Amino acid sequence: MREFIVEADGGSRGNPGPAGYGAVVIDAASGETLVEVAEYIGVATNNVAEYRGLLSGLKAARELDPSVSVRVHVRMDSKLVVEQMSGRWKIKHPDLRPLATEAATVLPASQVTYEWIPREQNKHADRLANEAMDAGRRGEQWSASTSTAELDARSARPATKNEAAAKAEADLRAARNVAAAAGPDLGAPATFVLLRHGETPLTPEKRFSGSGGSDPALSDVGRHQAERVAAALAARGTIQAIVSSPLARCRETAGIVAARLGLQVAVEEGLRETDFGAWEGLTFGEVRERHPEDLNAWLGSPGARPTGGGESFEAVAQRVAATRDELVTAYAGRTVLLVSHVTPIKTLVRLALGAPSESLFRMELSAASLSAVAYYADGNASLRLLNDTSHLR
Repeated sequence: MREFIVEADGGSRGNPGPAGYGAVVIDAASGETLVEVAEYIGVATNNVAEYRGLLSGLKAARELDPSVSVRVHVRMDSKLVVEQMSGRWKIKHPDLRPLATEAATVLPASQVTYEWIPREQNKHADRLANEAMDAGRRGEQWSASTSTAELDARSARPATKNEAAAKAEADLRAARNVAAAAGPDLGAPATFVLLRHGETPLTPEKRFSGSGGSDPALSDVGRHQAERVAAALAARGTIQAIVSSPLARCRETAGIVAARLGLQVAVEEGLRETDFGAWEGLTFGEVRERHPEDLNAWLGSPGARPTGGGESFEAVAQRVAATRDELVTAYAGRTVLLVSHVTPIKTLVRLALGAPSESLFRMELSAASLSAVAYYADGNASLRLLNDTSHLR
């Protein structure tokens, strides 16, 4: 029975922005590279590019051996694609559903397995994707004859089965000798610096402002707050990337910081605020007056939804946790600024602490405040900062 390894990757410089993918088919027994494919696909999101890379790799493997006995093991650093194709996560985005459906039909499901790998183990496909994007920027097509991706990534290539087994045995012996003297090396964590957006006209009035109503821009005060945050973060010099909620108040805040730091802003749908349904634009007192039973249920149960089909805390937590996992994977070992809202930031803090849902009502989170959570390779998290507003004084 023949076995292939497909390593695939995709990227977007802007998300969405100029995008490309890369994939490589490897002989599982020998470790030999059999096929390299890459393509610039125009403007697209990271996730679309990742799926296009998967599709291309699977099709290349099928062309090498279309028999029913072939087995393909897919390795990708996109947790989203791996979890969705493995059937553990739902595919909600309309742009991804047809790509996932097509990928599932290239080969029978019984012949394909999926594995998430850290980014540093996917360097061959990553380099192919970047070569394709570079070629697209020059108005050219990627060519295998000029590719240096394999040479560049050879040191990061996983060992063959025999090599891996020998190394694992040697590593185990060494580990047994030092385990009593040293703790595990977890490497550098992914650190999320959590920035709540600056004030909008609704903020001082304490009105519900989620993702289901109007999308207010920053007020003059909010823009001043964003400038102060930008100056403080520039002085620290630790931020390596910026990811923002798609809502205007966050994108404006993120844009002000990004301009100061010389970085681009990636937009992540999962960081948006709760949809507060019919409560959008109302004060707490107005909701109490108009929808007292719904408000009491919402305060008492994480599964309760705001009036008019809003989003429950339980639903927000699931969305935020999935987004967190994807971002931790994407930014392993890096310090990233996440520009978001009250509920998503409080939820990230709550989940990091393992605190109950009612803890959301026991945290203060001011406009333009900074919090921070570090995520380690063993799955643990550490809260490092909460509601810091010292930069605003």
